[in-house]
Amino acid sequence: MLLWLLLILAPGRQPAGALPKALLVLKPPWSTAFKGETVTLFCKDHHSVAWEYVSWYHNETPLRKQSGKLQISKSGHYRCKTQRSSLSDPVHVQFLSDWLVLQASHPAFERDKVVLRCRGKKEEAIVERTYYKNEEKIRTYNSNITVYPDFNDDSKYHCTASGTNIWGGSWTETSRPLKIQVQELFPSPVLTASPSWPIEGSPMTLTCETWLPPQTSHTRLQFCFFKEHQALGAGWSNSPELQIPTTWSEGAASYWCQARTVIPRILKTSPRSQIRVHRVPVSGVNLETQPLVGQLIEGEDLVLICSVAAGTGTVTYSWHREGSERSLGRKTQNALSAELRIASVREQDAGRYYCAADNLDGPVLSKRIRITLRVPVSPPVLTIRRPRSQAVEGDVVELHCEAQRGSPPILYRFYHEDVPLGSSSAPSGGEASLNLSLTAEHSGNYSCEANNSLGVQRSKMVSLSITVPVSHPVLTLNPDVAQAMVGDVLELRCEAQRGSPPILYWFYHEDVILGNTSAPFGGGASFNLSLTTEHSGNYSCGADNGLGAQSSETVSLNITGTIPRNIGSVPGPDPPAQALHGPPSLSRPALMELQPLYSNVSPGDDDLVYSQIWSRQHREGSPAHSPRTHQKGEVFHQEPAIIYSEVKRADPDDPARQDREEAAEGYENVPCASLALDH
Repeated sequence: MLLWLLLILAPGRQPAGALPKALLVLKPPWSTAFKGETVTLFCKDHHSVAWEYVSWYHNETPLRKQSGKLQISKSGHYRCKTQRSSLSDPVHVQFLSDWLVLQASHPAFERDKVVLRCRGKKEEAIVERTYYKNEEKIRTYNSNITVYPDFNDDSKYHCTASGTNIWGGSWTETSRPLKIQVQELFPSPVLTASPSWPIEGSPMTLTCETWLPPQTSHTRLQFCFFKEHQALGAGWSNSPELQIPTTWSEGAASYWCQARTVIPRILKTSPRSQIRVHRVPVSGVNLETQPLVGQLIEGEDLVLICSVAAGTGTVTYSWHREGSERSLGRKTQNALSAELRIASVREQDAGRYYCAADNLDGPVLSKRIRITLRVPVSPPVLTIRRPRSQAVEGDVVELHCEAQRGSPPILYRFYHEDVPLGSSSAPSGGEASLNLSLTAEHSGNYSCEANNSLGVQRSKMVSLSITVPVSHPVLTLNPDVAQAMVGDVLELRCEAQRGSPPILYWFYHEDVILGNTSAPFGGGASFNLSLTTEHSGNYSCGADNGLGAQSSETVSLNITGTIPRNIGSVPGPDPPAQALHGPPSLSRPALMELQPLYSNVSPGDDDLVYSQIWSRQHREGSPAHSPRTHQKGEVFHQEPAIIYSEVKRADPDDPARQDREEAAEGYENVPCASLALDH
């Protein structure tokens, strides 16, 4: 039986974009082994040995094993693949029960070294080994030998082993025949041209296509290209490609290439290819712009690109604008397109443009394209249109924003102290407005911005001051009583809760003007009035800040009593009004006709002075006033007609204290009875 070592190379070039084939490696590197032994398989791609996520196959049946190595002990065809490679070529591994086997190293390529190993089950018993090729003896050698088979070598190899037994006799064992299938190191190259139909004046790339299997990546190939009988370029090169910058129309020519290895020396030649260079007149002239039509912004550079769909040789390009006799520019070059740059375009550069291309067969014109410019908005101007020179609360004003330049549509936004008020669009450009009903809070700075997606511009600030008319004022009295005494000082307080300053307040008694007071910073104002009997009646006030006067509601006040007289024998200051008249809640409701009398009384304390105030009521049958007694610091009321008031003296450090002390030396405790007799 023949033992086949299958080392198969893919018969063609792998498709572009396909994963390279994986390589199955044996350890030990023999495809033949004895039964009971194991062989470890490794899966290798172009990068390295894969250690995980490996797919294994035995006789085309998938195995569940996914690690980077696989131990086998069964005969059959094995394959593998990794995540970075496609399926490997199959390797046939056999496990034999023979006493002697001939092993060949794996893999084997043309003119490459292959090791043959004659191995017995009991190596120590073998005395001599002999190797044969096609039944002819190669060598008798008690070790391994090396052979260098050619491609498509059909030779058959076997070996014998001999020795002596314990009885002194000799023995000989023979292995099964082994046919080594030698793999081609690289196939004959094929010459290709890109493009396959080159155009005159255009470049062409020649490629000498062949390949080496992954496991021979250490081998280097060299290439040489020929046109007819002349070598092209610099001769032999390590690159499988040759770039021809320019081709010219000169009929068909024969091209071919060679590929070779240095060690071992293998040279292979491609078939010859006929390549014809074509001359094509220009056609399909087209004009394009950068930026694209409709996206050009004023101030940017405009690039006009004139191209031809076909045309060979040298082409002359020119650019034109309708209405202009002279061309904008001309270029002659061996290319299918050319560019003309117009720097910093302005609005006057807008119009219809076209280009022409000529390769000596006459100019061919492109279609016209209209070029328009998009203009960024200029800083807008904000104006406030108001019904009067001074804006008043309640007025409706118009905020008017306008950018003098800018492509539509323009979106305007209005701001009060940088807080958005609203927006308005101008689809056709121009201006926009926003109406605003004014309140007091609308005073401050206003601005607007314009945006047409090419940039945002902000206007200058415009200040607006809102004048607020005064509200109806409120009149209050201090003290807040409906009835007052003659001689009281009454404060009339008038205040408008709203209104821009300055505010002028007027005070009225029965619609007669008492006086006025100004509040330059707003708020309220007061007017003091020393009361007489004529001051009874209705009071009101008015407020005016130049935007219309407002009046308060009326407040009534009743004045009672007469001016008191001093009857004391000892000089002294007049008592305060509260001591004179007493609390309104106690004295006023019981008085019909008041006759107030008072005198100053010193109880002997240096710091206390009492003022005695009493009045006499003229009523029939009223009892006589009984005397009152008082002690220092205390007042005992025995009759509601007599009231005492305690007054502290001045500060001892007061310079006027001495004068007052001298005047107070005549103060004495006066019994009520004596005062009654005096009166």
